[in-house]
Amino acid sequence: MEMTQKHGQDQLEGPILRAGALHAAPHGFFTRLGGVSQGPYASLNCSMRSGDDPAALRENRARVARAIGMSPDCLLGVTQVHGTEVVRVTAPWASGEGARADAMVCARPGLALGVITADCAPVLFSDGRGCVVGAAHAGWRGAAAGVLEATVAAMVELGGVASDIRAVVGPCITRDSYEVGADMRDAVLALDDAATPFFTSGHRAGHYQFDLPAYCVARLRRAGVGQATALGVDTLGDEERFFSHRRRTLAGGGAIGHQISVISCAHV
Repeated sequence: MEMTQKHGQDQLEGPILRAGALHAAPHGFFTRLGGVSQGPYASLNCSMRSGDDPAALRENRARVARAIGMSPDCLLGVTQVHGTEVVRVTAPWASGEGARADAMVCARPGLALGVITADCAPVLFSDGRGCVVGAAHAGWRGAAAGVLEATVAAMVELGGVASDIRAVVGPCITRDSYEVGADMRDAVLALDDAATPFFTSGHRAGHYQFDLPAYCVARLRRAGVGQATALGVDTLGDEERFFSHRRRTLAGGGAIGHQISVISCAHV
């Protein structure tokens, strides 16, 4: 699962995607490839709440940790609830025992922050030296409610400078795949009337296409980060490499795995 990265360049192929903007910090947007899980969880499922075999989950998460040079015991996650709470990470906790939150920030090397997604946007953050990092889970609810801004604010409290923060939106469902109803559009606009440009006419009457990654990038830029970009990789459209809630729903339901995105402070 090892990959090299050219300085400052995105790498969008293979089992791990890396962002040039985050080159100062060990990180990876992991795909579903390279694990040991079977059936609907094949193969690098990393969700502790998915119903997958616990032994397979432990091995998958260990592979992820080692791929960015971390101890498996130091790959940390929270219980994601589509909210805006941010955890300041200073020490490891047991797998599956993270607080109810949707983002983490850290300024201590040796700890890896992981967010789980299967269409929602994983967003990884780093200052220019990789000394202060963050990871956020941003579905439409969290993004509209302010989880990204809350993550930036928490990084600033740890000593980061907003204008020095680089944020990258990883693989998620993109506009052409993300058809939503008027109720969802109304819910987003009730929280953020500036979101209107990110809804365009849907493929069906009375529906809209929502551009989640572009919306996240716009929120990040409004928050004053120095650089905000999206990888532009669609989870629904790439079944070989990504799990997708929407794909599972369109297929009639059933069990599903989740990919993980991870970042850690640099050793400087």
